[in-house]
Amino acid sequence: MSIRCFCMGTYPWSLWPTLSGLRGLLVLGLILGLQTASSNAFYLPGLAPVNFCEVNGETNYCQSSVELYVNRLDSVESVLPYEYNTFDFCHDFKKQSPSENLGQVLFGERITSSPYEFSFNKSETCVKVCMKSYDTAKEDQKKKLDFLKKGIQLNYQHHWIIDNMPVVWCRDINGGNKYCTTGFPVGCFVPQSGESSDACFMHPEFNKTNTYYIFNHVDITITYHSENEVDWYVSKLVSARLEPKSYKHVDENHLTCNGTPMEIPGDYTDKLNIIYTYSVKFEENKQIRWGSRWDYILESMSHTSIQWFSILNSFVIVLFLTGMVAMIILRTLHKDIIRYNQEDIQKDYGWKLVHADVFRPPRLGMLLSILLGQGTQVLIMTFITLFLACLGFLSPANRGALMTCSVVLWVLMGASAGYVSAKVYKSFRGLKWKTNFFLTALLCPGVVFVDIFIMNLILWIEGSSSAISFGTLVGILALWFGISVPLTFLGAYVGSFQKFDYPVGTNQIPRHIPHQDFIRRPLFSIIIGGVLPFGCIFIQLFFILNSIWSHQMYIMFGFLFLVFIILLITCSEATILLCYFHLCSEDYHWWWRAFLTSSFTAVYFFAYAVYYFFAKLKITDIASIILYFGYTMIMVLIFFLFTGTVGFFSCFIFISKIYSVVKVD
Repeated sequence: MSIRCFCMGTYPWSLWPTLSGLRGLLVLGLILGLQTASSNAFYLPGLAPVNFCEVNGETNYCQSSVELYVNRLDSVESVLPYEYNTFDFCHDFKKQSPSENLGQVLFGERITSSPYEFSFNKSETCVKVCMKSYDTAKEDQKKKLDFLKKGIQLNYQHHWIIDNMPVVWCRDINGGNKYCTTGFPVGCFVPQSGESSDACFMHPEFNKTNTYYIFNHVDITITYHSENEVDWYVSKLVSARLEPKSYKHVDENHLTCNGTPMEIPGDYTDKLNIIYTYSVKFEENKQIRWGSRWDYILESMSHTSIQWFSILNSFVIVLFLTGMVAMIILRTLHKDIIRYNQEDIQKDYGWKLVHADVFRPPRLGMLLSILLGQGTQVLIMTFITLFLACLGFLSPANRGALMTCSVVLWVLMGASAGYVSAKVYKSFRGLKWKTNFFLTALLCPGVVFVDIFIMNLILWIEGSSSAISFGTLVGILALWFGISVPLTFLGAYVGSFQKFDYPVGTNQIPRHIPHQDFIRRPLFSIIIGGVLPFGCIFIQLFFILNSIWSHQMYIMFGFLFLVFIILLITCSEATILLCYFHLCSEDYHWWWRAFLTSSFTAVYFFAYAVYYFFAKLKITDIASIILYFGYTMIMVLIFFLFTGTVGFFSCFIFISKIYSVVKVD
């Protein structure tokens, strides 16, 4: 199988050595963007196609049955997802669930088999699946009906899967375009005010107030591509679409799938029967091949074209600004170094004046070294994960692979955290190396684990499918203490015998720092320093938050990887620029300022998440609010650690370099 991906695609490898400097980075951005937006660029490596044919049973070449799997139900009005079987839908009593990886478990995905099963290329109309009866006089049936009505009111969405493809629901929007989503609603509710949701708005017959309408029928269209393989004519599925409908079936023995919709009055107190049905048809498409079968999802996703044009515009702006920052620093520094090295200059001034204090150990050096160690671990984890996702190995078809890869990499990168933390602490002349090791291994991971544990308690109390089982929690603890902590100790042991070499010495008596005006004070520079890095990520941040909380599929990993690289460059240059200005004003307390200048981007991250919560989401219940901000704080902490680490080491390398090339008495 040929492998085509977001990043490399069919571009020749000989092109890559020519990508140098800012121009090369811009060319790389164009390649990634065009390849990501191309409809032929999505070919999943490592996945084998399933062959279908019109025979009874299964053969060595193909199978005749098309199975439909169901995933958890979720909503933009609630953070709490629920398993399919939590609702009183038609259940598959065999309940065959595919094996789940760690990422799927942590994300709360619960894929299971359904009673919907079709024969390949056999169209059927108005087939009964099951009938659900409710008697409001019986408490258990009343609870099931109330829970179903709650799911309709909160706009919970089904997520169905056929041949590892999400079944999409497409509907017409303004301008004659189609908007497709990978989920469809359980139903819709028309309140007393008459302001109905989107699903009800598209059906004029859904017009009774205080009434629930349930989609108890689906029209499924499965498209396939046929070809001749090994003297056997087989087919591969290339798309699956559906249209939800609501029908009030009067006679379960004579189903017509037309007529009035299935209504559930808000104050209903009688007996109720809901009959679930489906219709399925198969269509052949000779144009779409299996390797590009996800294109119909990519092309119909909202904002896809807007995203790449906006991001490309941001790339040009950010690259221009970072280029200007680099040019100003290099030209100014070149003049400073020449002037400082002239023999006729008798008096030091500017940043050379603080050469004997610039490497003086900072306050709270233990905490800073711990944050740098954890930031290095997170930075390496993020870089490798995004790079693999960019290559297509962590594609949406490999469900849970992104989270699984992140967790495994974080565990294995424990050695880097211990090494960096111990080496920095040793350079700070620290003596409590055992405390440094334990806090590096336990502080930040412990904060994240406590946060996840509290969130998991809420999910468990609410009965959500995202609740992590006790066995999974034990497994996570085993990975942490059984692998990550020993690797952290190994790295700390090696790092404790090394330290950074400073180009200049440090006086015993610290130099007095002149009075600094407001613009040169640390707080102002820290706040300003996070603006430019945030400016290059906020567009991608919108789509990432959409994929997490609005349950939209995210596939633009080529763009995301390039934005990540630009973020690192921007954090480095913004921190170096502000650090240089402070040294020129004879303020040598740069250690914490370098870390906090770039890491303050995380504060803007959090502010944007708060804006997104109030502007884009419709969450009202307390549990969902706590969960949203609880999980947001984990993302903010991760962002805080790796951006601060990038800014710190960039500034450290810069200062070491400039003081190594000047003459110091």
